Amino acid sequence: MVQSVIFYSFAAILIFAALRVVTTRNPVQAALWLVLSFFSAAGVWLLLQAEFLAIVLVLVYVGAVMVLFLFVVMMLDVNFDKMRERFRSYIPVALTVGILVLVEILLVLLGGYLGGRTAAPPAAAAGYSNTKTLGLQIYTDYAYPFEIAAMILLVAIIAAIALTHRQRGETKYQNPGAQVRVRRDERLRIVQMPAEKREP
Repeated sequence: MVQSVIFYSFAAILIFAALRVVTTRNPVQAALWLVLSFFSAAGVWLLLQAEFLAIVLVLVYVGAVMVLFLFVVMMLDVNFDKMRERFRSYIPVALTVGILVLVEILLVLLGGYLGGRTAAPPAAAAGYSNTKTLGLQIYTDYAYPFEIAAMILLVAIIAAIALTHRQRGETKYQNPGAQVRVRRDERLRIVQMPAEKREP
């Protein structure tokens, strides 16, 4: 019973946070809702006894949210002066996300203390490793989908880099090849100035 309540709580928060990531227009608020959705998904993985996936989700994806935010700021050319002016408008969203994360942590802790009253899951065999089983599944049965996902992520990284390093009209660029091929006549010009006549 307790695990069902915790699961539905995490699922509801995850769906709500995912919808807010898609619907909000502010990139800062979208990043905060994305952090909350990652924490909620990690809680669901913990309920499924997939501790490795939960830890990787928090360490990798929550840590990479700042990189995602950096790419968004670079691609959208966000004006930092206007962001500083509206800094106080982000406080309600940040408080909401922080309170929900604390509630999820409390749910996990309460589920650990109160979960003993429910039926215990079947015990794993001796020497069982969740990480080893996951690795065998990924690199044997799901090797091709894993490689396809890796290629999609590689294309996304290349596209993000290409978008952030696009040519802009107001920016000056240097061409090292043209600088190496330059000749003296193109860089040095000797101007003959008429000599001034001095009166005796």
